[in-house]
Amino acid sequence: MIVRTLKECEASGRRVVAENWESTRLSLADDGMGFSFHITTIYAGTETEICYANHFETVYCISGNGEVETIADGKKYKIVPGTVYILDKHDRHYLRGGTEDMVVACAFNPPLNGRETHDENGVYPLDGDALAS
Repeated sequence: MIVRTLKECEASGRRVVAENWESTRLSLADDGMGFSFHITTIYAGTETEICYANHFETVYCISGNGEVETIADGKKYKIVPGTVYILDKHDRHYLRGGTEDMVVACAFNPPLNGRETHDENGVYPLDGDALAS
């Protein structure tokens, strides 16, 4: 059994901070679960273009608000507490922070390795530690 607290993970190398977001990775590939699980904060008023070409992701909004827009068709979806969105087709999308920071829980398959950040195409590489920032 693995037991960790969010606070412990935030104080370790499991917390990654980028320009528009920060993410604390509670479980990673080396935990052997087949997925990784993160608590991520999307900063208010930001926009990030993302395309997880190598991963599938499920996102559940815990607090705050924002929006996700699929680029291919321009559909926009309001994200508020209790909303889940599932990126099951490697959708290129914009993730926007709303009027307040949005805190979400995310699961990735395959799991992340730890220090991944989005590359110039909004993609997490499969071997993320090689491109750690």
